[in-house]
Amino acid sequence: MKNIIIRTAIAGLAIMVMGTGCKKFLDQEVPGRLTEESYYKTDQDALEANAAIYDLMQAHYNSQWVSMYMVKTLLSDESNAGGSGPGDQEAYQALDNFNHDADNAAVLGTWRISYATIYRANKVINNVIPENDLRKRLVAEAKVIRAYSYLDLVSLWGNVPLITGDILPSQYTKTPRAAKADVYNQIVKDLQEAIVDLPLKSAYSLAEQYRVSKGTAQSLLGKAFLYQEKWAEALAALEQVIQSNQYGLEPSIGKVFSQAGEFGRESIFEVNYTNARNYNWGNFPWDWQPESNIHIQLMGPRGDFYTKAPTDSLLAGWGFLPARKEMYDAFVAAGDQVRRRNTVMSVDELKAMGGNWTQPNAYDFEGYFQRKYGSFVTQTSTSGGDVGELNYGTNWRLLRYADVLLMAAEAAYRAGNEGKARDYLNAVRNRSNLGSISPTGTALFQAIVNERHLELAFEGHRFIDLVRWGLAAQELGPLGFQAGKHEVLPIPSQDIRTAGLAQNNNY
Repeated sequence: MKNIIIRTAIAGLAIMVMGTGCKKFLDQEVPGRLTEESYYKTDQDALEANAAIYDLMQAHYNSQWVSMYMVKTLLSDESNAGGSGPGDQEAYQALDNFNHDADNAAVLGTWRISYATIYRANKVINNVIPENDLRKRLVAEAKVIRAYSYLDLVSLWGNVPLITGDILPSQYTKTPRAAKADVYNQIVKDLQEAIVDLPLKSAYSLAEQYRVSKGTAQSLLGKAFLYQEKWAEALAALEQVIQSNQYGLEPSIGKVFSQAGEFGRESIFEVNYTNARNYNWGNFPWDWQPESNIHIQLMGPRGDFYTKAPTDSLLAGWGFLPARKEMYDAFVAAGDQVRRRNTVMSVDELKAMGGNWTQPNAYDFEGYFQRKYGSFVTQTSTSGGDVGELNYGTNWRLLRYADVLLMAAEAAYRAGNEGKARDYLNAVRNRSNLGSISPTGTALFQAIVNERHLELAFEGHRFIDLVRWGLAAQELGPLGFQAGKHEVLPIPSQDIRTAGLAQNNNY
């Protein structure tokens, strides 16, 4: 399934590059070159251009370490940066310590990839004529991914340029940052239009489960309304997902993040990677975007000090994102052993299983490893000369059903329906054998906050949640967060200079 996606994406990318060639590179016509005007005419053209959008959703390593997942997670209180020391991937280290600036490479990279994804989505939306059901669906998919990208941008940077078509060079300095309200309006418009033409998840074949569905668009619509504090609208959108009978909770959080859980009943949207590219130290594309998820190797326990337990499958890695003691303690305080075992492991547990850790004073290490996105032997390939470190096929889970239930719980609470809020909250708790609870008032809100912290740990939600709840200074202040500055990232200095964009406060 994954190889089909890869081949289609590469073909689409090649044609997109040919179709958007510039005369500044060549002063004469290239025989056989496709023009943009001659493209987007057939169903196959539309499929290839659509695949090129999904291809950029994978681009979390693109000749340098610029993962949106890492950016979101490093800004939270779930983990430290880790690695070999403070000079190891300095952009990630700076984000972890809240001393990042407008020249941070990871900030620039994620900003640029988000807009590159939007660029490709705009090409499909504006050039594919939706004259049959397939093309209508492909345009709708592009609108959802554009909305997803803008939701990332507006959540992390605030006011951002709102681009829905081509921008001529003469317009580069005439495209200012749009107000958040305008960006959200475009997100909502894209999603509401897309919902009409998207199929249910169950209508896709096994090979196309990576595509966005009606439930993806409805979930994102609910999230966009929630972020705007439009509680009733958020609840209505999220309940369409809940009542669709397309999704459910897996038996355990471990199943969700296992290889068998990819595109499972809890999956609403995930980014696809493969362990079948046969990478080794001689052919890995360090100068371009790999099709494996190299960040899983980056996040494995640092191999200098780690010995795997004989009965465990967690392999050594390069030591980034070690869990903080505070994260481990939060599970213990909640009596939440089921999820903790699938999310965080202590050195003591490692040693009890027969493994070892030889350096208790390793950089940024507090005695704990994260396991949710673990470097497990089941997720990679070592056959036929494949190097396990380079072939992790682990998908990023961007939207899953448990998140929808907890967003619905929050929206219901804010809208004054505490009974419904408790029902959705308890549905998630009971999956992990925690039992139902019946708090009211602010205690119910705090229970929802705690549940999102534990259920969604290491999934890239925590920082944005804390900011929108007004809790970031309280929870992240000891880590270097400054109120009035770090609620948003800086606009990259390159675009301050070339596009004349205004900078965020205090950067």
